[in-house]
Amino acid sequence: MTLPLLLFVLIHLCGLLACHGFKICAFNVQSFGDSKAADGKILHTLTQIVSRCDVCLLQEVRDNKKKAIPKLLNSLNNFDSNHQYDHVSSGRLGRSQTYQEQYVFVFRRDSVRLKDQYQYPDTQKGDEDAFAREPFVVRFQAPKTVIGEFVLVPVHTTPTNATKEIDELYDVFEDVRQRWRTEDMMFLGDFNAACGYVAKKNRKNIRLYTMSSFAWLIEDKQDTTVRETTDCAYDRIVVHGDTFLRAVVPFSAQPFNFAKEYHLTEEEALKVSDHYPIEVDLKTKSGSERGCAHSNLLPFTFGLVLRLQMSAD
Repeated sequence: MTLPLLLFVLIHLCGLLACHGFKICAFNVQSFGDSKAADGKILHTLTQIVSRCDVCLLQEVRDNKKKAIPKLLNSLNNFDSNHQYDHVSSGRLGRSQTYQEQYVFVFRRDSVRLKDQYQYPDTQKGDEDAFAREPFVVRFQAPKTVIGEFVLVPVHTTPTNATKEIDELYDVFEDVRQRWRTEDMMFLGDFNAACGYVAKKNRKNIRLYTMSSFAWLIEDKQDTTVRETTDCAYDRIVVHGDTFLRAVVPFSAQPFNFAKEYHLTEEEALKVSDHYPIEVDLKTKSGSERGCAHSNLLPFTFGLVLRLQMSAD
């Protein structure tokens, strides 16, 4: 057996035995409402995307008639027979009455339990409120994960005020810490943290950047946009503290290129959204159905390949 073939076998076996973590996603679905929910092809693509996630934050939900999210949930529950999906959502948020959005968390009922939730208040900072769309904070319990319980803090910033709004997330962190006595938090969503909206020289004014206890998992070089003419890391995932960071599967934070995965043209993908979802995996406990139950076989795999190589020589 040649060395390239041995390497192929090793990589393939390791892939089969690899850990499958608990997946958290965030997706700016770009004005998700009745028209998108009524389009079968768009709804099917959204269903495929969301079904990959144990928890998925949806942004730019404009479900005024409260029909779009139920359609998505119905589609998910029909599509994925292994799980049952539920959701929790904020009220309609926004400074303008003509354009308001909701944060919606869709989650698998068999792997996640909603423990608590609250709407961060509309706080004034200077002449206007701190956020265009105040974070809707949720606390989840996920028994199969190493961390067990965590808080998710969503934000969809206004592009022209992104630096200020991202900095204000530190005040949200302090509020949650005092309210729930926890520091295990993940901030996620469309930060608009790239391509001119947040200049690198302004990062010194953002506490989530300057304080070492916050880890930015989506890097500047990662493109979270669908259009081929753009290359911007608008969407981000930030975790606080060593405990949460150790619970993250290394290098799992990334955009999900659904256009490539589902063989869509750029035009077809843009009908779904102009953003890619972003995602990150959490480590699961040994022996859980999605954990690393077969990790003890890895030494055997390496040994087998080594013996094959020696016999080939």
